[in-house]
Amino acid sequence: MSERRDLLVEIGTEELPPKALPTLSRAFGAELRNALTQAGVTHGEVVLYAAPRRLAVLIKEVGTHQPDRVQERRGPAVQAAFDDDGNPTKAVQGFARSCGVEVSALERMETAKGTWLVFRQTVTGQPTRELVPAMVESALAALPIPKRMRWGDRKEEFVRPVHWVVMLLGEELIEGSVIGVTSGRHTRGHRFHHPEPLYLGEAAAYAPLLESEGRVIADFSARREAIRAQAMEAGRRLGGVAVIDEALLDEVTALVEWPVAVAGGYEEKFLEVPAEALISSMEGHQKYFPVVDDGGCLLPHFITIANIESKDIEQVRAGNERVIRPRLSDAAFFWEQDRKHGLECHQAGLKKMVYQDKLGTLFDKSQRVAGLAAHIAGLIGGEGPAAARAAELAKCDLLTQMVFEFPELQGIMGRYYAQHAGEPEEVCAALEEQYWPRFSGDQLPQSPTGMALALADRLDSLTGIFGAGLKPSGDKDPYALRRASLGVLRILVERNLELDLEALLREAQSQLPIAVDVADEVYGYMMERLRGYYHDGGFGGDLFDAVLARRPSTLADFDKRIHATRDFMLLPQAESLAAANKRIRNILKQAEEERSELAPELFTEAAERALSTRLLTLAEEVDPLFDRREYQAALSRLAELRDPVDRFFDEVMVMADDPRERGNRIALLRRMNDLFLRVADLSQIQGN
Repeated sequence: MSERRDLLVEIGTEELPPKALPTLSRAFGAELRNALTQAGVTHGEVVLYAAPRRLAVLIKEVGTHQPDRVQERRGPAVQAAFDDDGNPTKAVQGFARSCGVEVSALERMETAKGTWLVFRQTVTGQPTRELVPAMVESALAALPIPKRMRWGDRKEEFVRPVHWVVMLLGEELIEGSVIGVTSGRHTRGHRFHHPEPLYLGEAAAYAPLLESEGRVIADFSARREAIRAQAMEAGRRLGGVAVIDEALLDEVTALVEWPVAVAGGYEEKFLEVPAEALISSMEGHQKYFPVVDDGGCLLPHFITIANIESKDIEQVRAGNERVIRPRLSDAAFFWEQDRKHGLECHQAGLKKMVYQDKLGTLFDKSQRVAGLAAHIAGLIGGEGPAAARAAELAKCDLLTQMVFEFPELQGIMGRYYAQHAGEPEEVCAALEEQYWPRFSGDQLPQSPTGMALALADRLDSLTGIFGAGLKPSGDKDPYALRRASLGVLRILVERNLELDLEALLREAQSQLPIAVDVADEVYGYMMERLRGYYHDGGFGGDLFDAVLARRPSTLADFDKRIHATRDFMLLPQAESLAAANKRIRNILKQAEEERSELAPELFTEAAERALSTRLLTLAEEVDPLFDRREYQAALSRLAELRDPVDRFFDEVMVMADDPRERGNRIALLRRMNDLFLRVADLSQIQGN
């Protein structure tokens, strides 16, 4: 067994793209780990390091030597390797020659498809230090970098210029060249705090040395949590709470090596501007963390993360305050100017914005959505006129200066401007709620008008884009129809709306300016998204198929059925009954033409009389439960059929010679099958 040592690889660069840094780090570590595994080199834990000027990986307990391995090459089949006299054919002679041996040195291997000649040789393992440079080069080449760059007169390419490379195996320097840079054992500290090289005596000393002497926290996660803690403490000292957006926290972490939180402030007059606009300006433009009070109201403070421990922190604070004021002034100007014009005045501008060539402008889309939203609102107890009005104004804020500068505020600013214009609160709220949910796990529309608008807008997009022949394919989804589908599904299911999705799709389709018939195709597309939705919720595909087979008219009903079926399958009687359902379905398929009314008086066997009596009694009890969609309670009662069903199949021959007996028994099974089918097709559930 070879000795084990820690392996360190560091690639020192100019500042890496902050949003890509975590992805690059994970990919680099995975590629090196896989390379060692494929080479048969043993290794332990993989520790990732990522900072603005470095990608590094520390792999613990790496074997210093690749083990010997047997290499095997398969040659021709024995029957093709020798002629009738037993002499080697040209085929096997050529194979042996390519292996550098005589035909007599080849071995035989028995397989299910016959006997083959093979060449086996023991390949001596190489020292790990000789393998690592090529592994690193390959790992860097495989990183997900959309666009690589060259620097100076070099031919090598990478995401940013590479200035140093460290490769250590324990205390030993691995000599080699990576991306045209010769490896060494000197890393670099902070660009300002410690620009001089730092000597690394061993791989394990990397992170502690960088932090203690180099003023670099190399561990991305540790640096991230240090920033969070500093920002929260700074917010507390300001008498508030720092608002930590996780995506912004990742980006800031990728921008600094030695984080230092600095608090700043701005004039209270800016608080007259909607908080969302100020926060977008602080987070998006300046990478600042806003501060709110205990009630969630914005305070005139911010927290920035400096990449240096300044001797004059006041100067750093003043500089950041000086930078933020013009940004906030812009937001205040947009807010003032936009309110001089009502949202309605932008409708004319929507006529100039093409949504899609075959589907017209955004104004045309708004008119279609208005009709569909009013229709949906009427079905869910909302107000049709309010939904139509919200749809007419829904896209108007896209033409405001504020949304042009901060696109992420669409809908939010629509709500503010509608409130300023005196629109009903139901309409104002719907302008923001139309975009909910924006992502997985996001909040759903609250008001009937908001739900109607959110559904109508997405359904129009789905049917329209499919009708225009632009349905998603592969990873391409330029109109975000996958997200639109999931939004519709979540609203229908989680808001428990008794709406017929197929009918809604047909209604949306009927309002398109092009004559198409895509409702069924869109429904199928959405059902695949629904399958994924329930899979994420822990429901197996067979459960989903069992309920889908009954094609419930509403997704609210679908949801009740799938939950009831899952709960039923957890009962001790479920496995036997599900297996019986499969058997019954097979029998009914064979006897499709044999149909007769159930006549209990014709039963001759005790087992069939017992099943018939229990089944008919239970049917009277569970039919009202099914009608009220109390599926779980109904299935729990039907679980009582297990014993009489098991006895029936043990003692009764269904396909009797007597046609009357056979028909009556088939009628009994059909009656039982129909009961269970009121919830789901249990025969589709696997594992029974």
